[in-house]
Amino acid sequence: MSKPASSRRLVPLVLLAAAGTSVAVAALLLKGGTTPTPAPSASSSAPTTAAPPASSASAPAPSAAAPPPLPPLRDELPEDVPAQREVLFANMKTQLGLSDEALQKTREIFAGRKWMAQGNPKITKHPMTRAECQAIREKQTFHAADARCGAPNMVTVFDPAAGQTAESAKLCMDQYEYPNIPCDYPVTWVPSDDAQRLCQAQGKRLCDAHEWEGACAGALHEPEQDYTFGERRLQQEYLHNKSREVVWAYGKTKNHALCATGSRKSPKCYAPTWQECGSNTYPAGAFPECVSSFGVYDQHGNAAEHMNLPLVATELGARGGTGENEMKGSWFIFQQYEAHEDDCRWRAPAWHAGRLMADDAHMNYHLGFRCCKDLHESSTRP
Repeated sequence: MSKPASSRRLVPLVLLAAAGTSVAVAALLLKGGTTPTPAPSASSSAPTTAAPPASSASAPAPSAAAPPPLPPLRDELPEDVPAQREVLFANMKTQLGLSDEALQKTREIFAGRKWMAQGNPKITKHPMTRAECQAIREKQTFHAADARCGAPNMVTVFDPAAGQTAESAKLCMDQYEYPNIPCDYPVTWVPSDDAQRLCQAQGKRLCDAHEWEGACAGALHEPEQDYTFGERRLQQEYLHNKSREVVWAYGKTKNHALCATGSRKSPKCYAPTWQECGSNTYPAGAFPECVSSFGVYDQHGNAAEHMNLPLVATELGARGGTGENEMKGSWFIFQQYEAHEDDCRWRAPAWHAGRLMADDAHMNYHLGFRCCKDLHESSTRP
């Protein structure tokens, strides 16, 4: 794994000093929400944290004694879904500092689905362990979370070309695929309606298509620039793709080797079935260079991601609406095989299209999600 570009500016960690923030959550924000890693050997160096772009740098918060480190990330791979979920919930509690109420809501949503977890444990073959991911991150530079977001492992997303900065940003996005824990595996077999509910359990929502695209490309456009509201979905997608900027999170030249594209489908996975298709995902954040300028990881490779696709302005997530579902990110994108376009702003045809909150919304072994959070003026200051 090559090191990230040396042009990234490094800054020391600072302590969140927000009123009402618990010690546990403050500790997570201080550490950028990162999972703890094994103590480095005498020959290894301590991890450093990359700041957001210069235009989004924040004023340092008051310094204070560092809080205790987070408990270790559980790394076992149980052989059944209920036990797999218990490991997941335990990691969400210790690494994200979820309240008992939020965790209970999360449990209830999972209980309504037979398969929703981190892949069929009987056949899933993860190409990297959590511990291997942690060892990589221990030696690499990574982007810190933004304390303005008020939650671990989230960063602000905005449009630098329009004069916007992190201080004026109105949107935060999870840095990692849900559960938004570095070095844990993405949750799959989740339909879009439950993805929305899981985000809401943490005071967030599913991201809109243009928000995900902007976080990937390094510039969040106004909705009117990215949608032709009122047109049919296929016409909107055609017009958008025809004029889109072609860029990847890591730069202007496609390089699948920088991202989690080294996995393969299960040998008998000819149709998307639970019995034959393992999720075979990498731990989130295992590829330090597969990151956008804002600090959002794995928007290429690994799991695909549910989006909200608004067809009219009232369906925008920031306005409290929901539209149709759309898949973003990479599915069936491997170093050996490329099933579709993979750049940040490409929109897929209406595959598995339907209403976001439909009871029969699409789910699959390669399909996960990440969450977004709206910021208001009073919540954008640390």
